[in-house]
Amino acid sequence: MRAMILAAGQGKRLRPITNTIPKPLVEAAGKSLILWHLEKLKALGITQIIVNGAWLAEVLFTFLNEHPQDGMKLVYSPETGDGLETAGGIIKALPFFEGEPFLVVNGDVFIDSGYDFVLPCPKELTELDENGNPKSFAHLYLTSNPAHNLKGDYALTNDGALQYGQDYTFAGVAWYHPVAFAGRKVAREPLRPYFDQWVQERKITAEVLRAPWFDVGTIERLEQLREHLRHSDGYGHSV
Repeated sequence: MRAMILAAGQGKRLRPITNTIPKPLVEAAGKSLILWHLEKLKALGITQIIVNGAWLAEVLFTFLNEHPQDGMKLVYSPETGDGLETAGGIIKALPFFEGEPFLVVNGDVFIDSGYDFVLPCPKELTELDENGNPKSFAHLYLTSNPAHNLKGDYALTNDGALQYGQDYTFAGVAWYHPVAFAGRKVAREPLRPYFDQWVQERKITAEVLRAPWFDVGTIERLEQLREHLRHSDGYGHSV
């Protein structure tokens, strides 16, 4: 199993902190967000990970080199300028996944659990339909709508298919099958249009997280996470 951590964003709403460090290096409970991700993925046995970077990428990659995780293989995917956005970054990284389904985690989210919810890879991405394609191109993890996104992003059908609605917010964690991006050129490209297409084709599934979730996109939300972690061990257990 292989994974990708998306770490190319500028983090403009976290300035002045992100004037000198990329967003995934912002600390909560004395540890950078990206180290929280790496430790939790390693605990699951996901030890081959690609990390993209654009804004202050050299700072990010140097930090990771100076904080190696035993038994983990990290590969870097540098992007120029303002980066390639989410879909573009994934497409650039596709060779790393060797044709197998892969996990993608946003570098600026925090989920207070051990990430065991992501295993095993959903069967919809490993089983084939009558045309020889995966039954699903992606499997998203959703969360209850936070205060900054009360209108939500999506809803779920009774059989777990993703659909438009206001029930849940995308949590920034998902499985994808490489076939979903086959033939696409590396270019700056958002991911939402892909979701829209897959919803129409009924080629995308989802499930709801049952763990505290934080989008560390602003100073205020960063402080909310830090306050939460003062009363938690970072894996969903109050202390």
